Amino acid sequence: MTTDPRDGSAVEGAIDPPTIGVEEEYFLIDPGTRLAVPGGPRVAARAAGTVGDLVAPEFAECQVEGRTPPCRTANEVRHHLTRVRGSLVGAARAEGLALCASGTPVLSDDGPPHVGDHPRYRAGQEQYRGMMDDFAISALHVHVHLPDRELAVLTINHLRPWLPLLIAMSANSPFHQGRDTGYASWRTVIRSRFPCLGPPPYAASLEENESLAVTIADTEAMLEPGMPFWDLRPNPRLPTVEIRAMDVPQDVDDAVAITVLLRSLVVTALGSVRRADPGRPWSGEVLRAACWRAARDGWSGSGFDALTGRVRPVAQLAEEMVRHVRPVLERYGDLDEVTAFLRRLAEQGDGARRQRAWAGNGAGPSGVVDRLVRATARPPGPDGMLSAAPA
Repeated sequence: MTTDPRDGSAVEGAIDPPTIGVEEEYFLIDPGTRLAVPGGPRVAARAAGTVGDLVAPEFAECQVEGRTPPCRTANEVRHHLTRVRGSLVGAARAEGLALCASGTPVLSDDGPPHVGDHPRYRAGQEQYRGMMDDFAISALHVHVHLPDRELAVLTINHLRPWLPLLIAMSANSPFHQGRDTGYASWRTVIRSRFPCLGPPPYAASLEENESLAVTIADTEAMLEPGMPFWDLRPNPRLPTVEIRAMDVPQDVDDAVAITVLLRSLVVTALGSVRRADPGRPWSGEVLRAACWRAARDGWSGSGFDALTGRVRPVAQLAEEMVRHVRPVLERYGDLDEVTAFLRRLAEQGDGARRQRAWAGNGAGPSGVVDRLVRATARPPGPDGMLSAAPA
């Protein structure tokens, strides 16, 4: 058990270190045309023969989801993600397709995506109408165990201002339907047009958080109040804080580093709650603006300082984040994992920069898809750095 930051008592069901879990969404690609194509239900069913319920279809049938069980360490997350990706790569290949980790499809046809046969998916189409016509986007969702939902809301108040930096660090969607959008994370832009996606409102209690969700749902801007799709939320079904702002990374090691970094942010925020610090109630307008800039410029730009509100280079903000959570990273043995991730960002840039570099070498959008497919299937190297990718 861990202690309750409100009064030092035991938090029922809590563990230390908190377990972490990951969900990743991927596109399915026709190797000939490089278009994102339907196949999610078939690929998920085939992969389930190897990894069971760690795979599932997604909203758009050109996507499939992989996830990990709850994990205690970075290496556990890496093991399960590598296994799940490998299973999906093999299942996709058996169906004549390829797996691709990118926040948006680099190439796709002009029509709306084929939607999975699920009542919530159909309800979303009916409610949001034409807004869903290109809503095929792939994310990284991270879960950090926290069984007390009241505590989860208070913790989220401290996590809200870090969302722009998380978007900038994970940006991996510069292309959409064959064109360079000029943004590092076009996935974030697609999501931002929905009134119920993005940074959550500041709430002084679980009751206020739930009341806000009910009010928004009454306007029909949210499908159902019990399942808000904000970038931060107490998960409706699991005893976790869920962070949903990030593009799916190309590489397993990047996903692992982001996951343990987020655990350290959650645990550090819990410490602030213990000290009766309510967190600065940054307005939703400020955070949405900061998220927009992060989506435009990614790692190479400047952005919102979660601690001061000033605008500074993203690389400096990332260093400040690591200083902020360093005691927790060291406690759980995760500092080297995160340091290696920042080194990769400094040397290679974010996923958007890598995609543009591949396109700029004369390969064009089709070549970008080919490189993404290779990166998605590539296992991590033994030293935590990525194995060399074929040219």
